[in-house]
Amino acid sequence: MDFDLPADLIAYLAELDAFIAAEITPLEQADDNIRFFDHRREWARTDFDNGGLPRHEWEALLAQATARADLAGHWRFSAPKKYGGKDGSNLWMAVIREHFAAKGLGLHNDLQNEHSIVGNFPFVAMFEHFGTPAQQQEFIFGGFERTRRTAFGLTEPDHGSDATHMETVAVPETRDGVAGWRINGEKMWTTGMHVATHCATFARTSGAAGDARGITCFLVPSPTPGLVIEEYLWTFNMPTDHPRVSFTDVWVPDSATLGPIGGGLAIAQSFVHQNRIRQAASSLGAATFCIDESVRYARARKPFGADLAHNQAIQFPLVELATQAEMLRLLIRKTAWDMDRMDHKQIERELSDKVSMCNYWANRLCCEAADRAMQVHGGIGYSRHKPFEHIYRHHRRYRITEGSEEIQIRKVAGFLFGYMGPNKARFAAEA
Repeated sequence: MDFDLPADLIAYLAELDAFIAAEITPLEQADDNIRFFDHRREWARTDFDNGGLPRHEWEALLAQATARADLAGHWRFSAPKKYGGKDGSNLWMAVIREHFAAKGLGLHNDLQNEHSIVGNFPFVAMFEHFGTPAQQQEFIFGGFERTRRTAFGLTEPDHGSDATHMETVAVPETRDGVAGWRINGEKMWTTGMHVATHCATFARTSGAAGDARGITCFLVPSPTPGLVIEEYLWTFNMPTDHPRVSFTDVWVPDSATLGPIGGGLAIAQSFVHQNRIRQAASSLGAATFCIDESVRYARARKPFGADLAHNQAIQFPLVELATQAEMLRLLIRKTAWDMDRMDHKQIERELSDKVSMCNYWANRLCCEAADRAMQVHGGIGYSRHKPFEHIYRHHRRYRITEGSEEIQIRKVAGFLFGYMGPNKARFAAEA
């Protein structure tokens, strides 16, 4: 067994750090761009008079940073080489995401909107596995060229974790001699619709509520007749780009279907494991930042003439958090390494419990670490002159998105008690 990180990965982290110092930090400091990261960040980022959407200047800055990273060969790192990437592995991505988040807030990696100079591209995997060659050309290359942006329409106002009970339906309908589908329903939290060219819309095309089969994915252009953005939902962490969207007699041709008719649930699940392990690594990195900053502050602050760090009431909670972080780091890296040796279908059958363990515990740990950092720092920790409230408010959502922690704990329980996964056969044999 060898727990050392590969030498070429360590070298790449150093290369990324050098790139950040040379290209990204100067951009962050130019023209008062720091307003997006200092105590003014929420106001600077949010157009409160326009539905709470991200300000154009904020999104333009992010685009400028990723353009520089793409030119340097970093942005597409995780994508397959045939799309201009480097076939970046899950292990490497986990280490990079933790490394970036541990640096704190910055233009190099802003977790509020999944921005990073080393991008995460779940839609690449989705189109790679389920798209036609024409769809791969249009949406993968178009995505990197920013001519195509796809939102994700799965959750509904009355159905979140119970996605198979969705009420959005699609029925066959031919218009002007062209076979297609008519879609009616509503979706919630369709992130990015304000800039999306398409919405990957999941609708029931057969079967009964609760059936895993019978859900189909449609690539609905935006705008299109009948598709209406009803409202942008203001959230704990602003700005928002998470709207409620209605579909009223929206029609798309057969060519707009992604993957097999009735097999859409597999598409929805196709990239969840990559997202969860990378999200876990980011939460771990942010938690580590909060712990390290708290230790540094406790050594420097001298109430009553002695280091704050001398107090066991300060030491013990941070020791607990640091211990959990160390154990979690090993589990995340081991799980990511295992993922790299399996195809995505095998991951769902054999490893998804470990992915869920990493994700729900890392997200919870980050919230606890940010809360503790606020407490250690006192009043200044509660202020927006420190990043802890921002970290807490952002990472708190991860305990709900990408599968709520309750859903992920249920997945772990299913594996543990043999209702699914490798233990199922063993418990059946013992019965």
